[in-house]
Amino acid sequence: MRHRKTFHFVALLSLIVFGTGCQTTIPEEALKMDGTTLEFRKMQSRRFDTADETKVIVAAAGLLQDLGFNIDESETKLGLVVGSKARTAVEGGQVVAKVLIAAIFQASMAIEKEQRIRASIVTKKIGDVGKEQIVVRVTFQRIVWDENNEISRLEALVDPKQFQEFFAALSKALFLNANDI
Repeated sequence: MRHRKTFHFVALLSLIVFGTGCQTTIPEEALKMDGTTLEFRKMQSRRFDTADETKVIVAAAGLLQDLGFNIDESETKLGLVVGSKARTAVEGGQVVAKVLIAAIFQASMAIEKEQRIRASIVTKKIGDVGKEQIVVRVTFQRIVWDENNEISRLEALVDPKQFQEFFAALSKALFLNANDI
């Protein structure tokens, strides 16, 4: 009798495991790009009139360092640079809210403690020989942890001004490097 119950349990468990693992299709809406996706990608990207992808990658990595990022990964041959920087995420309003909630409701509320901002830069050579350009795409993400070391926010940073300032500084760095200034 005990053997029989064990067999039924193992059979049921196997059915559940194999039954749930068979879905191989990706939901159709997961791969669709809408108009905002294309606008956002355009905001993240700029073309530069140069054929020297290595100089662009080096200038981009230098710019990230100037902005306080540490370079985490860099692969010049693939056109990739990833940097990050850690900052405090404590905000006065959250601290006040925590104190008020504790005083009024005798409850605890976790406040945000630290954040890590990541920047990813990818380059791609486009165009014909003699008319080559380098497309640079940059993305910024922010991960925020609370006092309990749990992720409270994971978000893409999408401020157009941030991208404009980044690309203006990159253009300046490329100009200075091209003219040995």
